[in-house]
Amino acid sequence: MSADRPGAEPGSEFRFASPNGRVAVTIATDAAGRPTFSVSLDGRTLLTPSPLGLDLGEQGTFSHALRIIRTTRAHVDQRYELVAGKTRYARNHCNQLDIDLAATSTYAASRRLRLTVRAYDDGAAFRYRIPPQRRRRTLSVKAELTGFHFPTDYDCWGFNMGRFNTEHEGEFRPLPASAIQAGDLFDIPLVCRTESAAIAIAQAGLANYPGMGLSGRIDGGLGVQLKLAPRSDNRAAAVQSRPAEGLISPWRVVMIADHPGHLIESDLITNLNPPSRIADTSWITPGKYAWDWWSGDIVSGVAHPGMNNPTIERFIDFAAETRLRYMIIDAGWYVTVGGHMGGPGADVTRSIPEIDLPALIDYANRRDVGLFVWVHWKALDAQMDKALTLYRRLGLKGIKIDFMDRDDQDMVDWYHRLLIKAAQHRLIVDLHGACPPTGIRRTYPHLLTRESVMGAEYNKWSTKITATHNVTLAFTRMLLGPMDYTPGGFRNVRPQDFLPRYSLPLVQTTRGQALAMYVVYESPLQAVADTPEAYKGQAGADFLTIVPTTWDETRFLAGEIGQFVVIARRSGADWFLGAMTNELERTLTVSAVFLGKDRFNARIYADGDTPSALSITERVIEADDAIALKLAPSGGAAIHLRARLQDVIDSAVKL
Repeated sequence: MSADRPGAEPGSEFRFASPNGRVAVTIATDAAGRPTFSVSLDGRTLLTPSPLGLDLGEQGTFSHALRIIRTTRAHVDQRYELVAGKTRYARNHCNQLDIDLAATSTYAASRRLRLTVRAYDDGAAFRYRIPPQRRRRTLSVKAELTGFHFPTDYDCWGFNMGRFNTEHEGEFRPLPASAIQAGDLFDIPLVCRTESAAIAIAQAGLANYPGMGLSGRIDGGLGVQLKLAPRSDNRAAAVQSRPAEGLISPWRVVMIADHPGHLIESDLITNLNPPSRIADTSWITPGKYAWDWWSGDIVSGVAHPGMNNPTIERFIDFAAETRLRYMIIDAGWYVTVGGHMGGPGADVTRSIPEIDLPALIDYANRRDVGLFVWVHWKALDAQMDKALTLYRRLGLKGIKIDFMDRDDQDMVDWYHRLLIKAAQHRLIVDLHGACPPTGIRRTYPHLLTRESVMGAEYNKWSTKITATHNVTLAFTRMLLGPMDYTPGGFRNVRPQDFLPRYSLPLVQTTRGQALAMYVVYESPLQAVADTPEAYKGQAGADFLTIVPTTWDETRFLAGEIGQFVVIARRSGADWFLGAMTNELERTLTVSAVFLGKDRFNARIYADGDTPSALSITERVIEADDAIALKLAPSGGAAIHLRARLQDVIDSAVKL
């Protein structure tokens, strides 16, 4: 760590680069003391000078009349292990610049703001820090003045959620940057493509602060302005902090790659979070789960389908037969008043008469299946300590919490409080109706997945889950972390034959795409969503048993946003490959160079003659081979590449 000159008048500029020198960040103050940041890749500007600052309401702003009083440089290089994710080991490697700013006016000379900026090989990030205040006044942030200004009219993909207080489930649609209006509110990430690079604007390390959205610039220029979710108890403020604590914002992140697909490989979002706070993670076990809700109240072989022991036992049996690790009991299992799952009188410690929870847990344990239960967040909040203590005592493995539908400061604090308490009771967590991931799974590794995605459930009531939507998710929402899309629909039909239906829903993509999702979509807790009967004797059902949910390595192989995607992931010595296309039929030729020197026995699951059919073939593949994949319209393919035993032995001997 080194310190630069102790003071700098307005008009100063500091530039520093990432470890490989390609990404450069410039922090400057102009003649009026307005701080800005800009970002370039290989000397080409990605973000032009963009505003920095905080609006503290009645307490003034940190946006102008500032001078840099001190800068400190540091180099960060940490390697850490992820309990579950797209890679086993990640590297937090960057150059850092801390910049202390002070007001230039006499009456405000005691006010200070620290800006911490990092340059990574795959992006740039910064955050604000206001030190503890001497005066005993609540520190209140009305708004952030952060902007991201573009030099040209980028091609972008974004989800215009329109408002805060939402479940964050929508379509990422293509649009030029010039079409983003000041009245819009886009969710993160916003992904944009330049002539030679791709960027994604996001956040990381969200704590004691509200979530963010992005609106168009008020001045009509190209780029976006950051917006904060307002507090529920004070709409005029976004953040409130006690003076003795000061304030630290989340990281404002610009992910950077030569191609949009390489953003998928980035660990930047998790890097910008504190290390794990859980010393013993041996109880955190990833896996796939069976699920009773998606298919509706129709289960063959059960006399009275619905929320009752026989129905749940049928799904537990299916999980055991298919070697799924878990089964999730969804909404309707606990006592409510008037059917309101989160309303007054809801009791998440008492099951309805038709459900004997201890008996079901015992039934599942004897079949080596762990049980989760779904709960509404309001009902859990009212009984959190009692409920979590009970769940641990009964032997539940995890909880799925739903309908938060907010990311204001209080709700973000609630997420953290829940995760801390769930860890104390050794319960795995799946967040639904929640804000998009911000990398806190590094800190709380028992948070295996979360929703914040327009997933397969929308097949029950809409036509929005198209092949284009599915492919686009890999380049947009998935950049932030695991998503509980809940794949596994095996009632595959052509788009023109698709009709939404609540029970036994159809999907308008092929069986090949259904299998590919288990490789393409990241989620250490992954659904096998359809009914047990949908899989019996069906082509591709064996793949659902063998495909892992957590990975040692991830490689983007080919693709374009909204068009197609090919991803390879490694688990141990084996590789799995998933390919998905939009509504266009296409043949892809994929190089197998990622396999290295070993040879592999490949089992290829490709699209067949009908949406529900598969062509399953086997062959030997090595690194100098090219893999040809013929994808049907709205189709896909999955490959399991098993390392040949003798090659593995020979490699081990060489080591």
